[in-house]
Amino acid sequence: MKTKSFSKNGIIVAPSILAADFGNLTKEIARAQKAGADWIHIDVMDGHFVSNLTIGAPVVKSISGKTSLFIDSHLMISNPGKYAGDFAAAGSGMITIHVEAVRGLRRVIGRIKALGVGAGVSIKPKTPASAVFDVLDIADMVLVMTVEPGFGGQSFMPGMLAKIEKIRRRFKGYIQVDGGINAETARLARAAGANVLVAGTYLFSARDMRSAVQSLR
Repeated sequence: MKTKSFSKNGIIVAPSILAADFGNLTKEIARAQKAGADWIHIDVMDGHFVSNLTIGAPVVKSISGKTSLFIDSHLMISNPGKYAGDFAAAGSGMITIHVEAVRGLRRVIGRIKALGVGAGVSIKPKTPASAVFDVLDIADMVLVMTVEPGFGGQSFMPGMLAKIEKIRRRFKGYIQVDGGINAETARLARAAGANVLVAGTYLFSARDMRSAVQSLR
């Protein structure tokens, strides 16, 4: 794995920079680190797999050079296996791809792990939990999207809790949730079996980010 290890017990809080002030990104990430965040979550969107366009590997490289926090890159892009090497080289410690975006999921996960980084697999709200069952033996993390991917600030979908529970019964690794996470929905997600909480708006809009991070745990 990368030197910025993701091996940590308990609940991991991963602020999503999608909700940060991009004009002051270095300061925003430093604020998250000072507040006690564990990871930095980076949403990579290509305008094709999802209908939004964000950042690429060069920005991830710049971010990685400015923080000691573990970098968690969520690739909401078509053909993610083609670009995984770029994101690993840029400093990503975990690279998460979507079931819906690849053919030969097991092969692509293996390719990511061969880069020396963690490999996660994500499912959209309409994708059943069973879509990841065949790769739970090799995946480091499963990301259950609790909103439709593409834009921040959406409301948490309670129906995804049953999906988290189904995966947790089969999987001992990291289960991440992303979308509409705040103190209340984090409590529900934790109870269902999630242990990596991605939050954007809730954290970056908080006056006291440290208290907001603690509330998620």
